[in-house]
Amino acid sequence: MKNANSDIMQYLDGMEITSHEILDKVENLYNNFDYNIYTSENVKKVLNKEILDLNDYAVLLSPVAGAFLEEMAVRAKTETFKHFGNTISLYTPLYIANYCENHCVYCGFNCMNKIHRAALTEKEIEQELQSIAKQGFKEILLLTGESRKKSSVEYIGKAVTIAKKYFSTIGIEIYPLNSDEYAYLNKLGADYVSVYQETYNKDKYAEQHLLGSKRVFPYRFNAQERALMGGMRGVCFGALLGLDDWRKDAYAVGCHAFYVQKKYPYAEISFSCPRMRPYINNSENNPRDVHERQLLQVILAYRLLMPYATINISTREQKSFRDGVVGLACNKISAGSKVGVGGHDGEEKGDEQFDISDSRNLEEVKEMLEKKGLQPIFTDSQYLI
Repeated sequence: MKNANSDIMQYLDGMEITSHEILDKVENLYNNFDYNIYTSENVKKVLNKEILDLNDYAVLLSPVAGAFLEEMAVRAKTETFKHFGNTISLYTPLYIANYCENHCVYCGFNCMNKIHRAALTEKEIEQELQSIAKQGFKEILLLTGESRKKSSVEYIGKAVTIAKKYFSTIGIEIYPLNSDEYAYLNKLGADYVSVYQETYNKDKYAEQHLLGSKRVFPYRFNAQERALMGGMRGVCFGALLGLDDWRKDAYAVGCHAFYVQKKYPYAEISFSCPRMRPYINNSENNPRDVHERQLLQVILAYRLLMPYATINISTREQKSFRDGVVGLACNKISAGSKVGVGGHDGEEKGDEQFDISDSRNLEEVKEMLEKKGLQPIFTDSQYLI
């Protein structure tokens, strides 16, 4: 990473400052990652190792490793079955608000975009959650835009409290919080936190995040660590592949997760693999294409680096791709997704963040999994009273 605009490193008032120990390590590895130096012999050697390190992971993301996807897939399938058997976790997301205070060039929720904004009332949240629970889901992911003013921590806490009545596993994908705020939501019932760095290239990050708290690079980077400090049992990592050099961003994601796991060995680590999707005003951006073969390489590399980590494949991807990677390297899949505000119980109340590619409902996804000899499961945890 180059010395980008210095203001993206400046914390805002109220932001908890945590150690940059992991950030410094990841930054150093990112800066020195040259994926063109590796050979076929390097790839073969890595695939014969029992336990992989970050140097091996770098090899698997190299261009030359693209010729070994079949071998990587065989190894990934073995590792996936070893740690998860034939079970696949199912969940669905619920956007409870789409207000945002950030100007992120690539995002449909961008505060400069003229879209229909909404936040569900407590009654509407309950109706949505009831509708989702009736379908059979036991895991829910609650999402908002990034606005403390319109989607306060207390508002999100009320949603978590309602969700706990219907779901055994509750994830949150919201703006980054301080550790005491994560502790508050964890006490109410939230289990895990998803935060995506989008890109680890500081210059690109500064270009893409023009206004708002999301512009503060280290505060976002350390969100997973603060979530674990606050008692969350799991954290999810990801970059928006295509926003910058996908190989380098995927490498940084793996390094980031690897070091967090090393520091917090009890943490449940997850990866998500979002690619750039069409969104409002996307003509303003010029995404670097990440094709399915390249996305597959990233997913396989994640699995081989951290065999025990959960890897989720969302409805951003075509159903044919999702069907192919589930059970191979991915052990978690969404179904019946809506990416506008609400929409599970009647019409959506607010506009969507991006376009989805797989609109299948829960029953259709379950049928696909069962035909593949996989067992759909709705929860991997239970609350003990």
